[in-house]
Amino acid sequence: MNTRHNIFLIGMPGAGKSTLGKALTKRLGLTFIDADQEIVTRTGVSIATIFEIEGEASFRAREAQLIADLVTHERLVLATGGGAILSEDSRRLMRDNGVVVYLRASLEDLAVRTARDTKRPLLQGTNPADALRKLFQIREPLYNETAHIIIDTRRQHATKLAEQIADQLQRDGYW
Repeated sequence: MNTRHNIFLIGMPGAGKSTLGKALTKRLGLTFIDADQEIVTRTGVSIATIFEIEGEASFRAREAQLIADLVTHERLVLATGGGAILSEDSRRLMRDNGVVVYLRASLEDLAVRTARDTKRPLLQGTNPADALRKLFQIREPLYNETAHIIIDTRRQHATKLAEQIADQLQRDGYW
């Protein structure tokens, strides 16, 4: 078992990774980084602009490099992008350098949470619910394979979920 005390939050767009990451950081006294926001900071442009100009493959390469850079930190909560698990290297690096927590949410909850979000390039178009369903079918097995812990988010408050994760980290001997 690693001793870095890092937590990597994975899950679909709208699962609450950023919100929960902030709550978990407060609860455990760790440093929080939102992977998408960090990419924006490093590049100086929005995720949508990267997708538009360079395409998804280039964005995924940037995302994988960011994860490779950050996994060696200690006492970090990283809210990954929903597609971060598409990279086999990223999945392995996260598992080897911290505890991976999959925030599982139903397709219905995800659709509600992302309905008005115009910043997610893969959910733009005429049928965002169908796009979510297709992403879920591809990603769900990878989330399950990668996670040390799976948390059903349902409609619980972030503070309550952070408490639940902290308790499970201790119970399972990760913390």
